[in-house]
Amino acid sequence: MSMNVKKGDAVKIIAGADKGKTGQVLAVDTKANRVVLKGDGLKTVKCFVKPRNAQEKGGIIEREGSVDVSNVMIICPSCGKVTRVAHNVTVDENGKTQKTRVCKACGASLDVKPAKAAKTAKKAAPKTASKATKAAKTEEAVAEETKAPAKKTASKTATKAKKTVEAKEEK
Repeated sequence: MSMNVKKGDAVKIIAGADKGKTGQVLAVDTKANRVVLKGDGLKTVKCFVKPRNAQEKGGIIEREGSVDVSNVMIICPSCGKVTRVAHNVTVDENGKTQKTRVCKACGASLDVKPAKAAKTAKKAAPKTASKATKAAKTEEAVAEETKAPAKKTASKTATKAKKTVEAKEEK
C-alpha cells in the first residue's frame, strides 16, 4: 500500500483522541503505516531511559508519538483546506514520466511548497546585509581594542611613575 503522506507535510488529525489538531510530519513508517507528528498538544509518549555510562543520566523523557496514517489528512499549502490526494502523471520531452501529488480541492501540486520559497527569498536578503554590518562592527571593535591597550599601559606607567616620585619625596 502506498502512502500519500510525506515528511514535512502539514496534516490535520481526523480521528482519535487528538481529533481536530494540526501538526507537521516528522517521520513516516511505511511498514507499520504510521506517521510521527510534531505540534503543540499532540500525542506524546513517555520513554524510560537507562544511563549508558556513568556520565549520562537516566530518567523519563517525553517524545512525539505516532499516529496511524488513516487518521490524518493533508492540508493543501496553496488553498489551506484539508484535502484528499490525487496523483498526476506527466511526461517530459525526454520521455521521462514524473508523478506528482495534487490537491483534489484546488488542483495545486502538494510536492512544491510556494510559501516556503517566498519566505526563504525574503530571509536571504537581510542576512547578507547583516553580515556586512557585522564585519564593519568587528573591524571597528578590533581597531578600538588595539588602541585601548596602548592607552591603558600609558596610564599605568604614568601612575607608577607618580607613585615612585611620591615615595622618593616622602623619604
